Amino acid sequence: MNKVAVMTDSNSGFTQQQAKEAGVYVLPMPFFINGETYYEDINLTQEQFYQKLEDNADISTSMPAVGDLTDLWDKLLEEYEEVVHIPMSSGLSGSCEAAHMLAQEYEGKVQVVNNQRISVTQKQSVLDAKTLADRGWSAHQIKEYLEETKFDSSIYIMLDTLYYLKKGGRITPAAAALGTLLRLKPVLQIQGEKLDAFAKARTAKQGKNLMLGAIQNDMANRFQDPEGKDMWISLAYTKNLDTAEEWKKEVQAAFPNHELRMDPLSLSVACHIGPGALAITCCKKLK
Repeated sequence: MNKVAVMTDSNSGFTQQQAKEAGVYVLPMPFFINGETYYEDINLTQEQFYQKLEDNADISTSMPAVGDLTDLWDKLLEEYEEVVHIPMSSGLSGSCEAAHMLAQEYEGKVQVVNNQRISVTQKQSVLDAKTLADRGWSAHQIKEYLEETKFDSSIYIMLDTLYYLKKGGRITPAAAALGTLLRLKPVLQIQGEKLDAFAKARTAKQGKNLMLGAIQNDMANRFQDPEGKDMWISLAYTKNLDTAEEWKKEVQAAFPNHELRMDPLSLSVACHIGPGALAITCCKKLK
């Protein structure tokens, strides 16, 4: 019997096919769209989601159903001795705490990691966990390592519109109206648990420069690695691939010695920030 299974949710950005290739498992996140239930990358593609978003459909996200989560754990434990589950940050959703409570019934065989990450940094944690599992680490050892290093990452996201933050009640209508009038490009950050405001840019070019400067500053001062020799730099975007490819070229020029990875943001993130967003992240490589 294999020792440790590594699993996550689709907030990590893993598609089912990518997970299969990496040897990990992904729980698809549920959506309610005009009263119907959809699951990311199962019966809801990126293209379908953005079409529904543009059609002003009533879209809301939800935590995975208890049965869906425990059924996957039970299935994995038929093949593996232990499971490491890496859900999205507990600061952004209640799914981590819910999973932690459910895991109490599994007598230590299921370890839920409060990793405080989402999207591409969460994805990197999953890849690190898989590497550690392949090295023979136990589920508990992997959980401890990921929680000890959970804040060794940064995310900066520039939004194209404030409409979806307003729609989700995350900013006031007045603030959204003013930002739209001034054509502001808000830059948000995740340095752990929460999504916070970082800066307001007048143009997309200024916003990109702000994000690049922030990543360079974090590597030099937070992580004491100004050249980023022991850092992963990754990119993410919502919907507009052509714009994202241009962003990738700009970041590559700023970090010519890095191999950049770029993924679309998970739909549960895109639901709250809308299309046209660009992001850059850095996180420490596995020790």
